[in-house]
Amino acid sequence: MQKPVIGITSGGRSEGYVKAPYYDGYFSVPVPYVDAVLRAGGIPLIVPAAVSDWESVLPLLDGLIVTGGTDIDPIEYGGDRSNPALLPADRERDHSELTLVRRLLDEGQLPLLCICRGLQTLNVVRGGTLHEHIPDIHDQDIHRSSSNFWAMQDLRIEPDSLLAKVMGTTALRTASGHHQAVKDVGAGLRVVCRASDGIIEALEMPGHAWLLAVQWHPEVTSAQDRSQQALFDALVAKAAS
Repeated sequence: MQKPVIGITSGGRSEGYVKAPYYDGYFSVPVPYVDAVLRAGGIPLIVPAAVSDWESVLPLLDGLIVTGGTDIDPIEYGGDRSNPALLPADRERDHSELTLVRRLLDEGQLPLLCICRGLQTLNVVRGGTLHEHIPDIHDQDIHRSSSNFWAMQDLRIEPDSLLAKVMGTTALRTASGHHQAVKDVGAGLRVVCRASDGIIEALEMPGHAWLLAVQWHPEVTSAQDRSQQALFDALVAKAAS
């Protein structure tokens, strides 16, 4: 039996996951995304953020992960481009992923897992908006560590959600590293998890064949946490069906 092919969107050429003197830019993906798909029994296929010809790419895929990364340009959701906390946008990646997600939602069939920036991309495609910087609205930033890296959070999921069914629990401990969040929820999306400060941590889209979007990074702890790995397992299982 052929294993399902799971597309993984890459970082933009300007995002700099990789540092080396030989080239000016890279299209790259953190290893944990790939490992999580392999553990789930899928074949990971990294799709560079320069791709715009999705007509040619999508027939190769049985499922897709839209990954984390830099901030979406606020011009895409009517936000404030002058906010000093914004990370540099990669407009090529914005165009690629917004076009991709918009198409997938129109078709409503390819299994889709959106992670961190991926959740924000989904929300923007559906006409939603973002908080440019969580510390602008909350005195305490619980979504990043003091070094602006992973912070562990305890979350609870709505018990009647697809997310709770997939993860096999309503109580989670998650790795987060984001400074932005959903502000206005996009049309047709359901909020199924919030942090203790009210920040939206997960979205679903009733009516889509299989779509989950999480603001945290399940790939970071998926090798040790079965509930986090379950997201990738379920994506691959749906892609194989």
